Amino acid sequence: MPSRIIRKKDSDMSLFSRLFAGKQQPEKKQKEVYKGFEIQPNPAKRGGTWQTQGIITKQIDGENKQHEFIRADTHATKEEAQAHSLRKAKQIIDELGEDIFNQA
Repeated sequence: MPSRIIRKKDSDMSLFSRLFAGKQQPEKKQKEVYKGFEIQPNPAKRGGTWQTQGIITKQIDGENKQHEFIRADTHATKEEAQAHSLRKAKQIIDELGEDIFNQA
């Protein structure tokens, strides 16, 4: 009896992965609430690095207030920039509180 080579077929998931390779899932952004403020890190790609930036929001007297911040700090990875953006936002909140919304 001749020997046969049995090839294993790719799984459905592998086939699905190949069909959609290169299509990325929408990224879930890391939000955090700190002292009643919502912090949304939003690092930006600048050349080969990631720049610290984000958005701080808070509802005051029924109105949503928003403050965007950008810092010169850069990081090798997006994750590092997100973590630093959270730390920087907390520092801004600690120093200025709701006054961040009164700046021009």
